[in-house]
Amino acid sequence: MIRILLAEDQALVLGALTALLSLEDDLEVVGGAPDGEAAWERALALKPDVLVTDIEMPRVSGLDLAARVARELPGTRVVIVTTFGRGGYLRRALDVGARGYLLKDAPASELADAIRRVHAGGRAIDPQLAAEAWGDSDPLTDRERQVLRAAEGGASTAAIAATLGLSEGTVRNYLSEAIGKLGAETRVEAARTAREKGWL
Repeated sequence: MIRILLAEDQALVLGALTALLSLEDDLEVVGGAPDGEAAWERALALKPDVLVTDIEMPRVSGLDLAARVARELPGTRVVIVTTFGRGGYLRRALDVGARGYLLKDAPASELADAIRRVHAGGRAIDPQLAAEAWGDSDPLTDRERQVLRAAEGGASTAAIAATLGLSEGTVRNYLSEAIGKLGAETRVEAARTAREKGWL
């Protein structure tokens, strides 16, 4: 049996995934979690064969969760199942160690097959997304991404500096670099462009 942990913040989707995967003879859903932090705690306790996670989740994102699992639970493979069909998200997911990346509108049989393939040591990635992922490369550094993410929510330079433990001048420099790299006029436009590309 392939033991699966599901991380999904929408209860209805979590229930549906559990029900669908439980119909497969060789798959067993051993647990579910409504956010990334709870998923990490359950992964440590259960040590599943495969963790299926969304990207956008409360407390800890699916990408951060995938990175932790790759570092500290190498026996657990990660499959991302999300609504974000953007190449930038796929690249970041693969960079942090995810072995599969599927969209939520894929048929249930594709998810089951992806779990089997990833468990066997392979990869399971939507081919259209894979082609798109290597079109535009993400020009942002991790720190520029953090600063833009905070700016996207309308935070002031002072608030961003306080949150990230940086000086206001340093925050302005990061914002200026990100705006320049993205060919934007303002921090809001830069954040929107980065979000659309899947880089935030």
